[in-house]
Amino acid sequence: MHPTIAVTSGEPAGVGPELCLKLAARDFGARLVILADRELLHERARQTGIELQLSDYDAARRPIAGALEVLHVPLAAPSIAGQADPANAAYVLSLVDRALEGCLRGEFGAMVTAPVHKAAINLGGIPFSGHTEYLAAKTGTARVVMLLVGGGLRVALATTHLPLAAVPAALDRENLELTLRILHRELMGKFGISAPRILVAGLNPHAGEGGHLGREEIEVIAPVLDRLRAEGMDLVGPLPADTLFTPQRLQGADCALAMYHDQGLAVLKYASFGEGVNLTLGLPVIRTSVDHGTALDIAGRGTAEPGSLFAAVRLACELAATGGSLAAVRTRVAAG
Repeated sequence: MHPTIAVTSGEPAGVGPELCLKLAARDFGARLVILADRELLHERARQTGIELQLSDYDAARRPIAGALEVLHVPLAAPSIAGQADPANAAYVLSLVDRALEGCLRGEFGAMVTAPVHKAAINLGGIPFSGHTEYLAAKTGTARVVMLLVGGGLRVALATTHLPLAAVPAALDRENLELTLRILHRELMGKFGISAPRILVAGLNPHAGEGGHLGREEIEVIAPVLDRLRAEGMDLVGPLPADTLFTPQRLQGADCALAMYHDQGLAVLKYASFGEGVNLTLGLPVIRTSVDHGTALDIAGRGTAEPGSLFAAVRLACELAATGGSLAAVRTRVAAG
């Protein structure tokens, strides 16, 4: 039995639709269903010189060999490659909603998301900070954790898509403890790590320099780490972020927890850009995503590299096939 995986095509003016078309060139050992406007995919195929057959998805029918299955969702407005249109904001989120609905009722074993354009969605009148937060709200999940995997690293985030000025207020003891509990549990459950060793970054330069450069390490981070260490968790920190990712420090570690988005992801994307995978921990469904944005500047040219989408699909397939756990199947997230 091969799992059925829903792949949302993301922002219609970005590279998502053409990257989805390139999935037809690989056998992932699963049934892939692309959620998109059918004519949009035909148009991007013509633009990028991709020749393939598209077939309409029907859950009750066996897929057509060699064809890319499409669950048709109509665009709200015509889409031009490279020109994000806020009129399609609701369309973009309807792809995510349909994939999530299918996962929750067992139609799909996992969902993979191509990139969306946050500004276009907000300009379309829908408050939106990212897939991670959107899926958490839709499923009533109080806390989820964003984990990126690639380049030999696993990097999780204590806060996600926030203005930098809002990070200190969002970084309280309760949220940090919940994040670490979810991360620890999922590293055991999804990756089969019996006793995860997690490196935890400080928020401030030099991890606060004993309080001279900020007190979050003393008042928030260290007390949470002490509490969880007393329960048996292997937590190291708070560590200065500028040396956390050195080879000597990473040796023997299973994951790093950064306090804010760019603190951790700048390093991970340097190590693995184009081949990394974003995995949302804590959701009642399996969701993976690419590690890049919509790339409007190259959309429609056929030059976008599909490595990250391929890796995200592979990880979703493996997790779906093993009931959400990689304990028995070691995943490889590099392209190839």
